[in-house]
Amino acid sequence: MSHQLQDYNPSGVGQVNGNLLGLPFDYESAKLIVFGVPWEVTVSYGAGTANGPQRVLDASTQLDLFDLDNPDGWKQGIFMVEIPQDILEKNAYYRDRAAEIIQRLEQGKPLTATPDLTPVLTEINQACQQVNQWLFEKSKEAIENGKRVAAIGGDHSVPLGYYQALALSYPNFGILHIDAHADLRDAYEGFEFSHASIMFNAMKLPQISKLVQVALRDISHDEVQTIDQSNGRIVAYYDPVIKQKLYSGMAWVEICREIISHLPEQVYISFDVDGLDPKLCSSTGTPVPGGLELEQAFFLFRELVHSGRKIIGFDLCEVGDAEWDGNVGARIVYKLSNLMDLSQQS
Repeated sequence: MSHQLQDYNPSGVGQVNGNLLGLPFDYESAKLIVFGVPWEVTVSYGAGTANGPQRVLDASTQLDLFDLDNPDGWKQGIFMVEIPQDILEKNAYYRDRAAEIIQRLEQGKPLTATPDLTPVLTEINQACQQVNQWLFEKSKEAIENGKRVAAIGGDHSVPLGYYQALALSYPNFGILHIDAHADLRDAYEGFEFSHASIMFNAMKLPQISKLVQVALRDISHDEVQTIDQSNGRIVAYYDPVIKQKLYSGMAWVEICREIISHLPEQVYISFDVDGLDPKLCSSTGTPVPGGLELEQAFFLFRELVHSGRKIIGFDLCEVGDAEWDGNVGARIVYKLSNLMDLSQQS
């Protein structure tokens, strides 16, 4: 691999070699291991994000590697593990079963009506737990091998196993969460590991001392109550409030520094692309008008690094099954990879 690296030209044509960005690394030589998790069983609006990891991978070879924040960032070694096809196949099966449950609930009928769907719900919750366990074991193994880890979803339920693995190594870390939704629902639609419940489940981990949510704009009464009653453990930056400040003349840098001030030294970034303006990710599962520009998000992450905090991991979720969404997603993954590397150099 070192010989390959010696001959590698970062300005050359991106090689379609099965790895992100066509980089010449494998599991052993890479510092960052990326897991694609093609899972979206519980999505309640638009489907297609299970193909997000593949879309990101396909688009990534078109990216140029020079990064203004970390020009040599690619040299850290980035390797994307082969996307597990068995998970993708199970996703297709369980997605259809979940649709039966969602349809029943939308009709206002109980799951116990004929035919009784409660056993189906149990089966789906078990399948989701198995995916969580898979990512937990893979992440834990990589961390024990001295690697950094990133995850690409699928829907936003997928990174839970990774959070659990990080919690074994970091007794106190915060999550910076970019999303249109708070994802603080308790077992939404009966699905214990729903995409709308990821942060509710994350908050069960005592190691996560802070959750700072940015760009929220589609939220339930119960979730607002959860935030308000969290004693400051959850801090919300609602998109309309951010916009009001910006339109009143407040600088984005001031808002970013305030957001960052709530976070501890070790920070995990959870990025749902629907936190962005939907023109950037129109095929995402649950698009919502409003949101951040891509460079606004990158500026926030950059300020996080400049503050001296360390990025210990990240996930990118809800990338839609479209070429453009994959292109945007690949840029987010590469930027976060380089900023995480930069934050851990100091």
